[in-house]
Amino acid sequence: MGKRGAMRMLIGIIRHILNISGAYKVYEWYLEKQLDPNKIPNHIGIIMDGNRRWSDSFMLDRLNGYVMGADKVYKAVEWCIGLGVRQITLYVLSTENLRRSKEDLEPLFRVLEAKLDNLYHDPIVYEKRMRIKAIGRTGMLPESIRAKIHRLDEATKDHDAYYITLAVAYGGRGEIVESIRKVAAKVKRGEIEPDDIDEKVIEEHLYTKDLPKQEPDLIIRTSGEVRLSGFLLWQSAYSELVFLDVLWPEFRRIDLLRAIRMYQNRKRRYGL
Repeated sequence: MGKRGAMRMLIGIIRHILNISGAYKVYEWYLEKQLDPNKIPNHIGIIMDGNRRWSDSFMLDRLNGYVMGADKVYKAVEWCIGLGVRQITLYVLSTENLRRSKEDLEPLFRVLEAKLDNLYHDPIVYEKRMRIKAIGRTGMLPESIRAKIHRLDEATKDHDAYYITLAVAYGGRGEIVESIRKVAAKVKRGEIEPDDIDEKVIEEHLYTKDLPKQEPDLIIRTSGEVRLSGFLLWQSAYSELVFLDVLWPEFRRIDLLRAIRMYQNRKRRYGL
């Protein structure tokens, strides 16, 4: 185990001690009391980074990181809904990720397929009326995963209480290019004039066009990396960004509360 792995293990031990001592529960209560319930972000985007590094730190099989990361998605959605967040967009897999080796992608696909299946059979999805949809170039995914995405999409298409969007085989630049191509095709057919093209027209052709609010109020990225990596490039123009130095499998409710507190403490100027 290298220095980085040893440090991560030490941090894990400290966190475990704090957890069993009840310190985290007290801090969690303190953080939640600081939040203004009237200023909870309506739409949160999450870049879930760090699954592979978490596995490597503990010298575990990559499958373990993906399983832990997928399980944490359930908890994160539960925490967000509990706080009143109606829209959650999760960066699951980028088009660049698909260039990884077969050995790396196979366990990821196995976990993704299993979790899509679990969501389809989860009664909470139907009780809470969650609209679950995937955005991205899903045609690049294995047929078995595409079939489960389509089945889940059809099963929840009439739900309108919460919107859970999975960015899978997704790239922000690619999304904008596809939007422009669709608009250009309409111009070619004479359906719209070039002078009619504005931001609204572009937005009507984005993957997120069916969401009540396309723009995330808050985007959270885990793992300590400070970049968007192509996530919702058009939609994030005025999103508040929070970067957390915690790997996704270790993401806790207090991390979500801290991010929302930072969001609430900022003054959103929208360029003014």
